[in-house]
Amino acid sequence: MSDLILTLDHGAMIEIVLNRPDKRNAINWPMMEALSSAFDAVERSSQASPARVVVIRAEGPSFSAGIDLMGFPHVIDQFGERWRDNLFPLTTAYQAVTNKVERCSLPVIALLHGHCLGLGMELALACDFRIAAEDTRLGLPEAKLGLIPDVGGTTRLTRLIGVARAKEYIMTGREFDLQCAQQWGLVNHVVAADQLLERGRSLADELIAAAPLSVSYAKRVINELEDVQRGLSLEAWAQSVLMRSEDFEHGAHAALTRQTPTWKGK
Repeated sequence: MSDLILTLDHGAMIEIVLNRPDKRNAINWPMMEALSSAFDAVERSSQASPARVVVIRAEGPSFSAGIDLMGFPHVIDQFGERWRDNLFPLTTAYQAVTNKVERCSLPVIALLHGHCLGLGMELALACDFRIAAEDTRLGLPEAKLGLIPDVGGTTRLTRLIGVARAKEYIMTGREFDLQCAQQWGLVNHVVAADQLLERGRSLADELIAAAPLSVSYAKRVINELEDVQRGLSLEAWAQSVLMRSEDFEHGAHAALTRQTPTWKGK
């Protein structure tokens, strides 16, 4: 397995660690593949091991700064030179990884710190619980690139905080105030940075103490209360249009050069 993602087995608790600290854990396709493999391994091992809960955390100063805008060569290698002309295979592949996190038979706790933006936040939204350090920057800034969150972010954020609030934050790309994020249920707890791991392990211990079948079935029932798949399909459709727009080209270039984009609306 790639060292971009580390898996640490602590018996009843399994840690999955984002391990690209020099890039603020910006996520490229090899990292997504490694994350997918890690969750496959969790599912296989959970049948014959005492594993009861998964904790996702990250090395370095940030949980994840989002998608790696310099990682498109990996996309070309995987999906071909004309991947933007038919975005659905790429979007489906990325969504499949976050779906795997959401559908994991074990409860999944995300421990957030530093940056948790874009695709990094979409990964966190696919988890069952989110605990954030006080320094965490939460946001879905895709609108500032000329895109929308298309790896479950639009669907799952709306499910968590409601339509009006989701529209405000997705359409503006604004970052969340952590106090509001906690009040709205976007994060379960906000703690001092030096207490993040301890608080995560405390919640893990509570889940481990509960009946394993009850935890697993409760997760499945709650997840099935919303039509997530329809939302994901709509995300993929919208992104397939936006990815071919001039605005995305301007937005991506502006982000890389730290300039203000000039939108054309086409």
